[in-house]
Amino acid sequence: MAFIKTSYRNDFYFGASRELITRAKKLRKVETNAERILWDALRNKRFSHLKFRRQHPVKWFIADFYCHEIKLIIEVDGGIHNQEDKAAYDTGRMHEIESLGLIVIRFSNDEILNNLTSVLNQIQRTIQSESSPSQGGEGAGG
Repeated sequence: MAFIKTSYRNDFYFGASRELITRAKKLRKVETNAERILWDALRNKRFSHLKFRRQHPVKWFIADFYCHEIKLIIEVDGGIHNQEDKAAYDTGRMHEIESLGLIVIRFSNDEILNNLTSVLNQIQRTIQSESSPSQGGEGAGG
């Protein structure tokens, strides 16, 4: 295993532990159909020439997809996320992640499986709105 400098890890992984980094690596070998389809659209800078990573550790969470350049997390939710207790956990998790200055957008498995074009359009709109100086956000442009 490659040595990861603490300062790099703290910035890139927002202080995630080595254990979480190892767990994320294992999760990359197991993916849902929706994650595989979205990954195929995002990988290798295919989408907006941005580098996305999958199963990326952030603090004490693992994000489904992450673009460090624009600080964007994309979460893919299966049916379990509709359960009341899981939805409450997801909301708290999202607020915690956003407190780090990251943007979080969520899609259901069904959205990705049944309307990938719409999902990609929404991701593109998020990127554009966050990078637009008129929006007041720092986004990719700042």
